[in-house]
Amino acid sequence: MKRKHKEIMAKISPLMIAPPLVFAGLAALFFVGMQREDPDALPSGLKGKPAPAVEITTLGDKKMFSDSDLRSGEVVLVNYWASWCAPCRAEHPNLEALADEGIPVYGVNYKDKPGNALDFLEELGDPYAATGADSQGRMALNWGVYGVPETYVIDGEGKIVLRFAGPITSRMLEDRIRPAIEAASN
Repeated sequence: MKRKHKEIMAKISPLMIAPPLVFAGLAALFFVGMQREDPDALPSGLKGKPAPAVEITTLGDKKMFSDSDLRSGEVVLVNYWASWCAPCRAEHPNLEALADEGIPVYGVNYKDKPGNALDFLEELGDPYAATGADSQGRMALNWGVYGVPETYVIDGEGKIVLRFAGPITSRMLEDRIRPAIEAASN
């Protein structure tokens, strides 16, 4: 019996053991990753720090915003968007709802053609208190933007309270954006 066991063990190669070990390692990494507080949140080194400089150009005849608008004493949102961005279309009604409630939303049109951006706003409505273009993506780079849409909640002193990557859905509006607006107001 011992001899048969030794023969079987001799036939087991390290290559036969490797797949289960790799699987166990990946399962452990997945488990640890799921224990994070918010697995959907992208990290931001700017949270709690002053918003970077506003570096935009005009978008048609739309009113532009500046650094002083982000330090006006009231909570504001800065939303990066583009006409070619399908999720930007999806979140647009929620931005309009926030604007209708009196929350200033400032838009940064990201790497877009001006005509397309203006057509987008004419078609869907313009929720922005002011907007401008970041055609080269330089401002977005300074803000740490991963892609569009991306929204920042800024307190009255110009500090970033929340960075939200992705479209603002109704659920995210209630779960993440509104609580951040409330926290920034206090």
